[in-house]
Amino acid sequence: MNLTISHPKKKIRGEIKLPSSKSESNRLLILQALSGGELQVENLSDSVDTKLLMEGLASNELNINVGDAGTAMRFLTAYFCVKGKYKIISGSERMHERPIGILVDALREIGFRIEYKGKEGFPPLEIIPVDLSATKKEVHVAGNISSQYVTALLMIAPMLPHGLKINFTTQLVSQPYIHLTLDVLLKSGISYIEGSESIRIAHQRFAPVTLISSMDWSAASYWYAMAALADISDIHLRGLTLGAAQGDKRMADWAANLGVETMTSGPGILLSRSQVTENCCTFDFTNQPDLAQTIIVICAARNIKAKFTGMASLRIKETDRIAALQNELEKFGVRLVESEPETFTFEGTFVMSHQTIKTYNDHRMAMAFAPLALLGPITIEDSEVVAKSYPGFWNEMKKVGFEIRESA
Repeated sequence: MNLTISHPKKKIRGEIKLPSSKSESNRLLILQALSGGELQVENLSDSVDTKLLMEGLASNELNINVGDAGTAMRFLTAYFCVKGKYKIISGSERMHERPIGILVDALREIGFRIEYKGKEGFPPLEIIPVDLSATKKEVHVAGNISSQYVTALLMIAPMLPHGLKINFTTQLVSQPYIHLTLDVLLKSGISYIEGSESIRIAHQRFAPVTLISSMDWSAASYWYAMAALADISDIHLRGLTLGAAQGDKRMADWAANLGVETMTSGPGILLSRSQVTENCCTFDFTNQPDLAQTIIVICAARNIKAKFTGMASLRIKETDRIAALQNELEKFGVRLVESEPETFTFEGTFVMSHQTIKTYNDHRMAMAFAPLALLGPITIEDSEVVAKSYPGFWNEMKKVGFEIRESA
């Protein structure tokens, strides 16, 4: 379904309902399943990704299809290995193009048996049960591709008879996501030893506790974009806290340079327009890759001369997000160019003329470009893709004055 969006008043005032964090929810669900019911979880995300993970955990079927849910693919692969379940895990066509070899190699090194059912290094996968007592207590893994590989190993580590020491052969990317995993493990009663190039987790039992998934900072980033582009902004994000373990809370710091002030307000935060403090910024997305599309679109729309680095992992997401951004920004007269190795800048001047945005089956493409409706009408193709992480997004936009209608 295509949606045409506009905002005649260009002023946003209201309280927004954010979804629960998909990242936290998916980690908590795996830990709950591993704990055998000792761990209880509340306020789970209603995203498609989380629902697919829940279905995979609950299924007694041989074949598990996770669609395009990357976390479900990676987390369930490790989970089924340690639980000794014979499974075949597949996904969407795009999922079968997303590499998983680093995780499979690490699990094989530990002693698990995994076979590729198609192209080497990619899903679908066949998981064959092994004797856990024969698994090794140490593994080596590259940390510069996806933090989800490391997270998958960290979560199963307490279940291994000898525990697990994970040695990193490269620098870690998306480190806040690793620390989010360690945070929920600690709250679950699991201790760890973190070194400069390794993390060690001994064999342990989970504590009988109840954990609550917090509100999603990644989803909040789109409201920061609206605050930056509106003439007047007074946006209350209820339940969101600056003390959250999620790395995407970095949005509050970055947004200060883009003209958005963040203040604590009751059980949440308040966003309001302020002055752009810098007209030449460098944004390194190494640790916050999910903020890249949002920040880049804001900078393009405000004609802010910025540099963007740390974007390599964007090429293996739901789509090649660098290519998708380049394609769609060109519709506005802006070229996102690699001005030097691994550094991107803009060429051209941003112009609105009721563009139609292709979403590439990527929820973040839809939500990153939607705030541009504050500058003029815009059409978003395949709008239902937002259900992957934020099913209520379009309804929340309507609440603060956006006019949204279906279009051909």
